[in-house]
Amino acid sequence: MPAFIRSTLITFIFIGYPYLIYQGRESGLTWLAPVIFSGIYAYQAWIAPNKKTRLLKIGIAIVLVVGAIFLQTITAKLLPIIIQLLFMFFFGRTLYKGPPLIESFVRLEFPELPPGISHYCRQLTLMWTGFFGFNALMCAGLAVWGTDAWWAFYNSILIFVMTGLLMLGEYIYRHFRFPDLDIPKPITTIKTMISNGRKIFLEVQAR
Repeated sequence: MPAFIRSTLITFIFIGYPYLIYQGRESGLTWLAPVIFSGIYAYQAWIAPNKKTRLLKIGIAIVLVVGAIFLQTITAKLLPIIIQLLFMFFFGRTLYKGPPLIESFVRLEFPELPPGISHYCRQLTLMWTGFFGFNALMCAGLAVWGTDAWWAFYNSILIFVMTGLLMLGEYIYRHFRFPDLDIPKPITTIKTMISNGRKIFLEVQAR
């Protein structure tokens, strides 16, 4: 299976994870989704390009499968917290081991950065780092104190709505912040990110 198709399928499975958990809780199969995702992480560990990533993936796989046996309810709601923390760490570490992640993508469209863009990219990277940290806290709070329905709603719908609003708001603000900059259309930027995302991901991991 081509890598792009495989990555797309895994992405859709991750997006549908809260729904799988909700349905599993309703049908008495709380353990099923964590076991499935443990297998996905084990596979990712097997194909990981370096030892550090391999150990991280296999560690998550072990936590999920052990939790699915002994702590089904808690483990079922653990994965979204892990994902948000991983995003937070991934974005945040580029603030110290530069360039900031947003700048790496911007340089694909602007090899020579106009004045002020580098600082703005750092601010954006910091904003997304905080956003993922906030999501991790919300996921944890809803997992402990919220209902299954609210947990599923937040993780499967509200997170993506907030992400879309942040991206839209930033795109609009960008035109006011840099009125003289020839800003690419969103579809162009999305295509650039999709086609180069894996390359940037590997570069950040190697820092």
